[in-house]
Amino acid sequence: MNDLEFESGQFRKELEPSQMLEVLFDYVARISKEKEIDKILMLMADLGRKLIVADRCTLWLLDLVENQLWTKVAHGIPPIRIASDSGIVGYTIRENAPVIINDAYSDSRFNPDVDKKTGYRTRNIIALPVYDGNGEIIGVYQAINKMTGEQAFSQLDLKRLKLAATYSGNALASAIARQEIEDTQKDVIFTMGEAGEMRSKETGYHVKRVAEYSYILALGVGLSKSEAELLRMASPMHDIGKIAIPDAILKKPGKLDEAEFEVMKTHAAVGYQILKNSSRSILKAAATVAYEHHEKWNGKGYPRGISGEAIHIYGRITAIADVFDALGSDRVYKKAWALDKILTLFRDERGQHFDPKIVDTFFDCLDALIAIRDKFIDSHIEDEHMQSVLA
Repeated sequence: MNDLEFESGQFRKELEPSQMLEVLFDYVARISKEKEIDKILMLMADLGRKLIVADRCTLWLLDLVENQLWTKVAHGIPPIRIASDSGIVGYTIRENAPVIINDAYSDSRFNPDVDKKTGYRTRNIIALPVYDGNGEIIGVYQAINKMTGEQAFSQLDLKRLKLAATYSGNALASAIARQEIEDTQKDVIFTMGEAGEMRSKETGYHVKRVAEYSYILALGVGLSKSEAELLRMASPMHDIGKIAIPDAILKKPGKLDEAEFEVMKTHAAVGYQILKNSSRSILKAAATVAYEHHEKWNGKGYPRGISGEAIHIYGRITAIADVFDALGSDRVYKKAWALDKILTLFRDERGQHFDPKIVDTFFDCLDALIAIRDKFIDSHIEDEHMQSVLA
C-alpha cells in the first residue's frame, strides 16, 4: 500500500473503511516483525495518527514512583516529563476517561507549557487512557490537531484512536512482562473486530467476551492450545462485515422487515470477502469465522445454508459464544435474559441451531464462561440487532 504521509499544514481526507482496514493490516504486519518495543510503539503512534488523520500522536507513560507522566513515543518532540496531574493528560488519568477538546487554549484543563517548550501550537486534542492487561492505567494516548478541513475531532476519531491505543497499551504491557509479540497482535485483531461492531453501537466488551468464550469452548472440545488461541484472536472479527451495512438498516431501532433482513445477512459474506485473501493464519481464521458463525447445525442458517460438520469448527464455536453473549447482555430495548432462560434455549437448540457436542461442552464449561461474563461487564448500554444473531 502507499503510505498516507502527513505534511504539516496540508489538509487530508478521512479514511474510508477499506482504507482503515488496509492501514490496520499493514501495521499489524510491520509490528509482528518488529522486536524492539520502542519501534513498536512508534509504529503504533503512526497508526493512530493515520487512523484519525491527526498531525501528531504522543504516548504518555505514567511513572508512579516520580508521580509524573513522560513521553515514550511522540511525533515532533523529544521525551518530556510533566506532573501526573498536569494538563489534559493529567485530567484523563484522574477521571479515567477519554477527552475531546477542539479549542485547546480556551479550555482551563489545557497546559500550554509543552507548546512553549517546543514552539508548537496545539489547536485540538484527543486523549484517552491506556491500560495494561489487568485493566490498570499505564499512560495516556494523545492525538493533536485534526488535519482534515473540519479541523475538529469527533467521536468516530475517538473510536478509531482506541484501536491504536489498545494495541499500544498491550504492546507495552507485553514488553514489561516479557511476553511474546503475538499477545499484542491478539488485541489488535480484537480492536479491528470492535471497528466492525461500532457502527451498530455494539458494546466494546462484546467482542472481548466472545473471544474469551471461544477460547474456553475450543479447549473444551479438544482443540490444541495454539489452535484455541488462534480462534481467540480471530473471533473478534466475526461481524467485521457490518461496515458495509447501511445505517438505515444497521441502526434501525425496530425489527427489520424481510427485505432489510436480507441485506443485514450479507454482512457474513462481506466479512469473508474482506478477509479471505490474507495469507496470515489469524486473518484466514477470521475469514472463516465471519463467513460461518451464522450457519446452523440443521442447515437453516446463512449465508450458504450448510449444515453439521460442513460448518467449520471455528464457526460452530463462535456461534455459541456470540449467542450466549447476546442473550446475556442488556440493551436499550431489553434486559438481559435470566441465565435459566438462556440455558433452556441452548438445550432446545442442541442439534438444531448448535452443534450438540459443543452445547455439551458449553454446559461443562459454564462456570468458566460465567466468570468471564462477570469479569468483563459493560459500563454502559448500547443498541444491537439481536435478530441478526438468533435468526
